[in-house]
Amino acid sequence: MSATSTGQSTRQSTGQSTVAPASAPTAPTSQSSEPLLRATDLVKEFAVPGTGGLLGRADTFRAVDGVSLEVRARETLALVGESGSGKSTTARIVARLTDATSGEVVFDGEPVTRAKGDRLRRFRSDVQVVFQDPYSSLNPRHTVERIVTAPLVYQGREVPGGTRAFTQQLMERVGLDPDHHRRYPSQFSGGQAQRIGIARALAVSPRLVVCDEAVSALDVSVQAQIINLLRRLQREEGFSYLFIAHDLAVVRQIADRVAVMSKGRIVEQGERDAVFDDPQHEYTRTLLAAVPRIRPEWERARREAAEARAATATPDREAEAAGTEEETTA
Repeated sequence: MSATSTGQSTRQSTGQSTVAPASAPTAPTSQSSEPLLRATDLVKEFAVPGTGGLLGRADTFRAVDGVSLEVRARETLALVGESGSGKSTTARIVARLTDATSGEVVFDGEPVTRAKGDRLRRFRSDVQVVFQDPYSSLNPRHTVERIVTAPLVYQGREVPGGTRAFTQQLMERVGLDPDHHRRYPSQFSGGQAQRIGIARALAVSPRLVVCDEAVSALDVSVQAQIINLLRRLQREEGFSYLFIAHDLAVVRQIADRVAVMSKGRIVEQGERDAVFDDPQHEYTRTLLAAVPRIRPEWERARREAAEARAATATPDREAEAAGTEEETTA
């Protein structure tokens, strides 16, 4: 079944939602040229272990069930949903890390679903992945220099300016100390290790970066730093993101458009603010309702208490507070 089958909410440029007919492709959310990437009716089935017997056919589990999506140049499409919804499997199909059971992936107007040889090699340069766990995606026996330059080496391409200078330049761009190029992944914190993964993805100048839960394993403060880094790099380089996440607070910071997945299907997609402010599908409303929020009455009580303390403060206390603030600033 197509991801645009009955029950999927899509949004037009007017911001209104419609239910797409079974055979119609997902409508674009705004007028644009040909998308950089288009996935149509992706299906991925896995055999269920322990079924089928010696000669029988094993049962299958459909992890991705007719997903269709588009990613335009220089935009960020967030694919969200709870664990097990199929979003990471979809990302792996798009990046050609897993073959689809059926469906088609078109990149820059050219089908890549069955690409091999030189065409697949070019696709590997155009599409890179930043994984969820930086430590498991970085070889612990390799230095940062070897990790960052590996994509170029594997593709038989020359490393511009030499491996050391190239690595140090990328490390500086992602906020790492260039002098640490000979260190190993275990010598870095989680946030720093993720920056190494981002530097590796940038090494081949990709046009699309797939971020598969790239910040979900990090502390909140580190998440904000990585999100800011990703946004800055996108402004500088002009590539697109397919951003896989389950944290809607993170998604709202980085996404241009949002596609919501449930049980292997996209149930709603549209512009970020339209999906967050006026969700059409019940599952989307459930996800948004689960986002922690500060209750208005608590915030109001906190503000009133702060105002009351300020109103009753003596001149001596105010001077002391001002002096403390100056010391802190200094």
